[in-house]
Amino acid sequence: MAIKLVETGFSIIPEGIYIFKIVEVEYKKDFGKMIITLATKKGMKQIERYNLVKSNGEANEGAMKAFSFFAKTALNDFSLDEIDENDLIGCFVKGVIEHDRRESTKDPDKMVTFTKLTNLEPAIGFEESESSKGDPLDDLDNL
Repeated sequence: MAIKLVETGFSIIPEGIYIFKIVEVEYKKDFGKMIITLATKKGMKQIERYNLVKSNGEANEGAMKAFSFFAKTALNDFSLDEIDENDLIGCFVKGVIEHDRRESTKDPDKMVTFTKLTNLEPAIGFEESESSKGDPLDDLDNL
């Protein structure tokens, strides 16, 4: 007997320039983990993770700098000293999705693709122009 499979809904965002809305922020203070879920106008998702605390309990300076830049960019205010993580929800950022292909640690005969969000800048909303390489999900004329 065959089991019918359905769409998983997961696909890697193609490389290109996108505008994202921050739709969810999860901060696990006890572990120093910040997980930010971003979505394009068409619902493609990118998750940014920051380990703000090292396993020894010390602040992870590199991650703190990266998160601080992300937060200040999303809020379009580089004078901020602190924020509530929920302030980020609903903010927009524009950035470039790049792919990083690496050999799988589980199967050396397979490659794994990671997405990386780079070249961040503030965005007002989805109405700004955005482009991507071969992304059939984004109707660029309606943005």
